[in-house]
Amino acid sequence: MRPDITSDDRRAVLDRAARLRQLPQIDQDIIRLANEPGFPRWIEQITATGGCAHPIHLTGHTTAYDATTGEILRHYSTRDEPGERLLLRCRNRRETVCPSCSRLHAGDTYHLVRAGLTGGKTIPPTVRDHPRLFVTLTAPSFGPVHRATTDGRRCRPRRNTTPCDHERPRSCTAFHAPDDPLVGQPLCPGCYDYTAHVLWHAHAGELWSRFVRNIRRHLATAAGFKQSRFPQHARLSFAKVAEYQQRAAVHVHAVIRLDGPAGPNDPPPHWGTAQALVDAVHAARHRAFVSTPYTPATGELALRWGIQLDARPLRTNPGPGELTDDAIAAYVAKYVTKGAGTGSAGGTDYRITSQGDIDRAPVTAHVRTLMRICWRLGDLPELTPLRLHAWAHTLGYRGHILTKSRAYSTTYEALQAQRTQHASSAAVENIAGTITEANWRYLGSGHTPGAALIAAGIAQDAINNREIARDLLPRAAWGRAHAGDE
Repeated sequence: MRPDITSDDRRAVLDRAARLRQLPQIDQDIIRLANEPGFPRWIEQITATGGCAHPIHLTGHTTAYDATTGEILRHYSTRDEPGERLLLRCRNRRETVCPSCSRLHAGDTYHLVRAGLTGGKTIPPTVRDHPRLFVTLTAPSFGPVHRATTDGRRCRPRRNTTPCDHERPRSCTAFHAPDDPLVGQPLCPGCYDYTAHVLWHAHAGELWSRFVRNIRRHLATAAGFKQSRFPQHARLSFAKVAEYQQRAAVHVHAVIRLDGPAGPNDPPPHWGTAQALVDAVHAARHRAFVSTPYTPATGELALRWGIQLDARPLRTNPGPGELTDDAIAAYVAKYVTKGAGTGSAGGTDYRITSQGDIDRAPVTAHVRTLMRICWRLGDLPELTPLRLHAWAHTLGYRGHILTKSRAYSTTYEALQAQRTQHASSAAVENIAGTITEANWRYLGSGHTPGAALIAAGIAQDAINNREIARDLLPRAAWGRAHAGDE
């Protein structure tokens, strides 16, 4: 099942509305909007965007002609719209930026990942019988950090109580709750290897590529042929999502599937078993590394994955306590919408353009130091290709939150096109033999204070309606009816 409405969804909408109520001009703005002649149509547009927090404003027109006679079949213009503009979703994936669009993105991600596990969306259901793994790869240690102690053990007890070179204790005997601000913070910032942390983030994409190549190499060697012939025997497909741990280091969750050479429609070779894939993943994690460019300030570092690795085979009929395909798809969908709120371990939702932005960012001291290291390393000519200034807001990580191989499953673009086609199935643009002429211009984005409050209320209503429908429908029927809509 795709993830249900969570308390975080509700909190994000209500918190946004609470902040907006504090602005003195909101009441006057709402009265102004309500007295506008086009207010009912404006409400329709806001509802159509699902209460999007930062809608795109467009002006222009679309005209459809009969290709043979030149007759105008349909004409739409924003001239008759409120403010002569059309509002569209911002489609931001981050829940902290737009709760409404993040839910839509989570639904698309759920279907994208699930299709590669169980079939659907042009993927045959026989992929359930292919070897499939759910893999978690972690970043290496850059220094000891405080950890949550829900297991009953103390944070970092040590027999040696001698302080470090910076006169800080090397141990911590406290018990930390998961929401303790100390969790994820270094025991000693001076001893923590911030440079390696940032450079590891900057090379994480290349490290993943080498990890995948090493999986293919190990499988080919175990099967008795050269790696160059691997595409003739099998194909490796994957979808992965990056998640920031509390120590502000990225780790990767991935679904890895082994197909025949033609892709998901082709059964894997006889030697392509789940255990063979598990062995290849462990060997690839050990062998994969990336060397950083040499600089006098940083030297040359060899970057590897952390020692913690989890590779779980996924069964066609999972038993009690085992991971299900729906649970994995929902798990991945949850992480792609995580934003960077106050105190977040993932940096900020906006780009850093100056040292002043770093000083003002609502982040922890640990994350702020990582941003400053990004900015400092970005000034080194040897590291210019890493574009660390541009990626300081993500702590040097340059990859997309979710990436997949071409043959794993469908694409976001295809899912959005299907939704658009479903919403406009009767439109003449979809009829053969028509020519469509469009002219659109961008006007801006966002809401006025009063409009933002109304949109937040509409977004909350959508959440409430989904909760009511979920409670009234049997769970299986709810999944079939609402897995991926909005």
